[in-house]
Amino acid sequence: MEKDCNRLIKEALFTSETRDYRRPEEPDPGDSVMLRFRTGRQNASHVFIGIHGTDMLKEIPKVESDDLFDYYSGSIEVGKKQVRYYFQIIYNGEVCYFNRLGATLDNREQFGFCITPGFHVPEWAKGAVMYQIYVDRFCNGNRSNDVLDNEYVYIGRPVQRAEHWNDYPEPMDVRRFYGGDLQGVLDKLNYIQSLGVTAIYFNPLFVSPSNHKYDIQDYEHIDPHFGIIQNSSGSLVQPDAETNEDAGKYVSRTADRKNLEASDALFLTLVEEMHRRGMRVIIDGVFNHCGSFNKWLDRERIYQREGSYEAGAYVSADSPYRSFFHFNKSQPENWPYNGSYDGWWGHDTLPKLNYEGSPILEQYVLDIAKKWVSKPYCVDGWRLDVAADLGHSAEYNHWFWQKFRKEVKKANPEALILAEHYGDPSEWLQGDQWDSVMNYDAFMEPLTWFLTGMEKHSDEYREDLLGDGREFFSSMIYNMSRMQTNSVFVAMNELSNHDHSRFLTRTNHMVGRIGELSPEDASRDVNLGVMREAVMVQMTWPGAPTIYYGDEAGLCGFTDPDNRRTYPWGHEDLELMEYHRYMTGIHNRIPALKWGALKPLVADYQVIAYGRIDGEYKCVTVLNNDQTERHIEVPVWELGIDDDTRLSRIMMSTEQGYNAGVLPASVRDGKLTLLMPPVSSALFITRAGDFY
Repeated sequence: MEKDCNRLIKEALFTSETRDYRRPEEPDPGDSVMLRFRTGRQNASHVFIGIHGTDMLKEIPKVESDDLFDYYSGSIEVGKKQVRYYFQIIYNGEVCYFNRLGATLDNREQFGFCITPGFHVPEWAKGAVMYQIYVDRFCNGNRSNDVLDNEYVYIGRPVQRAEHWNDYPEPMDVRRFYGGDLQGVLDKLNYIQSLGVTAIYFNPLFVSPSNHKYDIQDYEHIDPHFGIIQNSSGSLVQPDAETNEDAGKYVSRTADRKNLEASDALFLTLVEEMHRRGMRVIIDGVFNHCGSFNKWLDRERIYQREGSYEAGAYVSADSPYRSFFHFNKSQPENWPYNGSYDGWWGHDTLPKLNYEGSPILEQYVLDIAKKWVSKPYCVDGWRLDVAADLGHSAEYNHWFWQKFRKEVKKANPEALILAEHYGDPSEWLQGDQWDSVMNYDAFMEPLTWFLTGMEKHSDEYREDLLGDGREFFSSMIYNMSRMQTNSVFVAMNELSNHDHSRFLTRTNHMVGRIGELSPEDASRDVNLGVMREAVMVQMTWPGAPTIYYGDEAGLCGFTDPDNRRTYPWGHEDLELMEYHRYMTGIHNRIPALKWGALKPLVADYQVIAYGRIDGEYKCVTVLNNDQTERHIEVPVWELGIDDDTRLSRIMMSTEQGYNAGVLPASVRDGKLTLLMPPVSSALFITRAGDFY
């Protein structure tokens, strides 16, 4: 750090909403909150806490100093309303503000630090290592529950079973099944746990005719094709069938209560085993629409043929579920078989649920939400599909999710509520609705642009964003500022998922999708070094690093449906898998990587460096994404690391592989000076002896 400087050293200014600088981190109404702020030593004349929306500007005293910094501290009282605060620093007539953007002249309220009294997110989810499983493609543990050729008709054609496990998905892939199931997950729990995973997120598990299961048929039961089938009577449809008139076997398999109860019991066994191992379970809730097979509608007359269910709204005008849907032709003469209901985005296979017109539906869905997080299942969280698109207005959606949160948290206070959301999520993350989001805008997208120059669907390549370190931090920090910090710590940080291309495929800079490109193109000229860089950031950035099944094994694929390939059992990239194990182990072992504060350090062309801070523990992550060797100076003094600090490198990745082990690193004049190989990353920590 500069000595005897007459200017305000903005790099020294720091605070966060973590326990080092705010206590309590998640205040309740009526709490006194202690706030702490850091400046360079003898580099501030005055430090103030300001409260947005008030005239309060409270000077706070210096309370301690060390060789590098002075620390100021003061308290504020919070009531029931949200408080947004900032710091003002004055030195030699220079005025600077500090908020979630860092040291800045932009003191708008939207960037202020935020206290929402009573907003708590589950502690177990902060920095949790999650693993996303698309069940049909993960592992087939029970062939007796496989979807059969011609078992039923889906979207105009009979369904088919994939002939071979490693076959590529077809362009119209929703009616082809590979047989993955919950027994397969049970069989592979040792493997999943060996990856350092602490929570599994399942794509939808409820009864559904598609392999993706985002068109729910019955929310109250696990699909027997994922569970256990005891009754498999009845006929198959003909190979050229266009309706489910003869789908007797499908009727018995998915509507027979013995099958449903047995499948629910298997799911309970899985949940109990995961909890015994200290692992958590998150399930997918698709509540904005259901499927045309759904028992409330019963367009395919599955439940009418089974004979013991109440009539669906498509079948009868007197159905108890009629209000669950909006029918454009509502006169009695339009029944039976009234197909005039609203479809989500116009799709008649995805009936839009009519919440505003049906208090009964509201309560039904709330009861479903409570059921799965309560005994006996005690699921640990919900991921909510396209959650902002639930009803017909934003006002209603906010009201519903407020109610949803109250009911779910009452049933299970430690349940996590995550939502799929694109764009600014701030209005949904006010402490009364969702806990957090699938982190596209503040993780997946900026990281993908920086490391690959590719859009997350592989639909675009932008050379101007490839390697732009300043744009990376700017985008990350801005989008993180749209979430409260406790939401950031539980946000699902994925490199890939079921909706976007595989990250490893993005490293080949190939623009396009299946149909115009071949499946083989997805793995052509991929760069494992860039993949390792991405994993380094994933495991050291604030949030919950979430591995999409198969990413750790080197699975490739363009966007949906090619991103839903089967797990490559027996064909894994063992080196990449082991690298993931090392990185999850590091993440789980070091507190600073789970809930420590973030501080950007270097932003250059193809180069970034940042630190994580938790008390005495500091971590430094450095990336060189360039194709050439780079000399990099990292100002680690900004983290409180001086020349006497014992700093160790514990991981380095390169294009050729990785090197794990504790190696000493020297700091001179407050800087860590490195010669980084092409396409490489490195992680340094203090107090390595506490962990190794």
